[in-house]
Amino acid sequence: MAAYDWFFDAVGLRAWCDADAVDTPMSMAELLATTRGGDAANAEEGGFLFPSLDVLHGACPAIGQTRDLTAFLEEGFLAARDELRIVLDPITQPLSWMLDGALALFQATPWWLMIPILLFAAWFASRSRPVTAFVAAVLIFFAAIDHYDVAMQTLAIVFVCTSLSVAIGVPIGIGMSRSDLAQRLIVPILDLLQTLPTFVYLIPLIFLFSVTESKLYGIAIILYAIVPVIRLTDLGIRLVDRDVIEAADAFGMTKRQKLWQVQLPLALPNIMAGVNQTIMMSLAMVVIASLVSAPGLGVLVLRGIRNLELGVGIVAGIGIVLLAVILDRVSKAALSRVDKQGKAR
Repeated sequence: MAAYDWFFDAVGLRAWCDADAVDTPMSMAELLATTRGGDAANAEEGGFLFPSLDVLHGACPAIGQTRDLTAFLEEGFLAARDELRIVLDPITQPLSWMLDGALALFQATPWWLMIPILLFAAWFASRSRPVTAFVAAVLIFFAAIDHYDVAMQTLAIVFVCTSLSVAIGVPIGIGMSRSDLAQRLIVPILDLLQTLPTFVYLIPLIFLFSVTESKLYGIAIILYAIVPVIRLTDLGIRLVDRDVIEAADAFGMTKRQKLWQVQLPLALPNIMAGVNQTIMMSLAMVVIASLVSAPGLGVLVLRGIRNLELGVGIVAGIGIVLLAVILDRVSKAALSRVDKQGKAR
């Protein structure tokens, strides 16, 4: 006898429950009970079971099982997939072109030209000799252990995805700061993006796009990394002193003038902090995205896991850490410069 037979008998629903009863596959609990030498009834004798879908289905076949719920979601997504692809393919195709172009450029540029360019960029952003020297040491280390090419692949992906995250996220953050309604609508979406496990981002994208398309992992990285720059742009603009805004109003500034000449300069430290976090999150997601053909150091980490190659995985992991450190140091040095310039004003 199933756990809740008495309930459906008491409320007079037995005829409804058994009207279209058909044999269904066993639930996981029933299967485990059978393999252990028991049966479904014994599986239910352990106490008062919570009335979950599978438990209620055992007493009333008219009630769907949990597998019916998951199958409904999957079938609904697959039914809408073609229409979604028609809309999303043209919009997201430039992302594939940008990623493929950046990867080709970073790999085609010879090391004796690329390393000076990266060192100049590090110096331009940080104006710090120790930081620039550390960047040089890390790049030489990558070249010495034959990880230069995969490191450049990872750097190219981070560069493209971070740039797009900032280009999209800053305007959204500005819009949120100007409208309380927009903030209330967007914050739950940001909470969802920030709390979803990293692997979950890949599941719907695998069904929408081909694994060979760069935009598959590009979209996942952007969705995961864009949250900090949106939040901190909104926060930075909202934290601008009201007295400064009133002074700008007294001078007759328009909204656009206030934004570009007052709010954004004062919010720049917060925005730069958001950019720093976006860079770190992009790099973290690049490693996960290696599961769906994203090139770079993450591929070597995945190889170390799949083939139990301890040394390959450890060296690639150390390379990712070093890449994260140089990106973090350069961006923080740039943030420190912005803070000093703001205080000097």
